[in-house]
Amino acid sequence: MNFMNYDIKRGWMKNIEGNLLPNMMKEIFGNVIEQQGTFVSSYGVMAKIKVKILSEKVLDVTVENVADLQNKYSAEDLDVAIIDSKRNLNIFMERATGFNIKERKKRMQKR
Repeated sequence: MNFMNYDIKRGWMKNIEGNLLPNMMKEIFGNVIEQQGTFVSSYGVMAKIKVKILSEKVLDVTVENVADLQNKYSAEDLDVAIIDSKRNLNIFMERATGFNIKERKKRMQKR
């Protein structure tokens, strides 16, 4: 399980408030449910993608990968599934936080 708090770009909250965040998750991952204020999706090798807005400045994201990936995918299919899952997660993170991967990484290193 991998969980992180990500900064949300100043003024970006208008892009994810209300139903915008769960709608974005459904568009990118194909599914979303709400569980006690947390939005939950799954996609590819990610069994659960849990997202919660903690404040106008912080987004909490937890990713749980599918257990036993080697038995679920062939070696060739696994590589494709990992790359596709990571790409979609990065698309979501950029749209949800307003920061691209390079900017998110830089902000995480400052902590």
